[in-house]
Amino acid sequence: MTALTYELRPPRSGPMQGAPVLVLLHGVGGNERNLLALVDALDPRFAVVSVRGPLQIGPDGFAFFNVRFTPEPVPNPDEAEASRVALITLLPRLVREHGFNPAQVFLLGFSQGAIIGASVTLSRPELVAGLVMLSRRILPEARPNFASTKQLQQTNVFVAHGVHDAKLGIHHGRASQVLLTDLGVPFTYREYEMAHEITGPELVDVNTWLVDLLASPVLLEVPVEL
Repeated sequence: MTALTYELRPPRSGPMQGAPVLVLLHGVGGNERNLLALVDALDPRFAVVSVRGPLQIGPDGFAFFNVRFTPEPVPNPDEAEASRVALITLLPRLVREHGFNPAQVFLLGFSQGAIIGASVTLSRPELVAGLVMLSRRILPEARPNFASTKQLQQTNVFVAHGVHDAKLGIHHGRASQVLLTDLGVPFTYREYEMAHEITGPELVDVNTWLVDLLASPVLLEVPVEL
């Protein structure tokens, strides 16, 4: 699997050096441009890094892992693990090369991107100050890599799911709520009158959550070998 590529957008307000960074992770069949339209609805202090999945599955479509679409989608666990490792490698490199604040690295993923974001955050919470999970689930295959309950108390998660989601049913959102509670992860959970999509009211809540975290910065141990 090749190294992850990305598109970088500097903060709309403030310098790049020391900026908080929001890493965008698209869904299956998307690309690094898909989620950039969300940026205008979010706090302008964020630098934005939009990552492209490493697997090409169409002319302009990419994925973090292949999926067999049955009534319950079945992921390729080896590809999912390779993408988890690749993103863990990328995050410290972004901080090192662009001068972002290592204590304010946030992930925002939609669908498959949120699945990978969860796998990274729950296994390496020292790298991630906050995770926004939109319309997704947490892979059972990732659980052996999860950090301890004590370590997971230092990150924050925003979980959002549509009650009319026909691709990843609302039961996945509710199951994530139960799992995060069991793991001791601080989180906010929201359900919306929507399908498998991103809506304006949802983005308002996401931005409020992110702004609150920026106002009370999460203190993290600086990752090793930055």
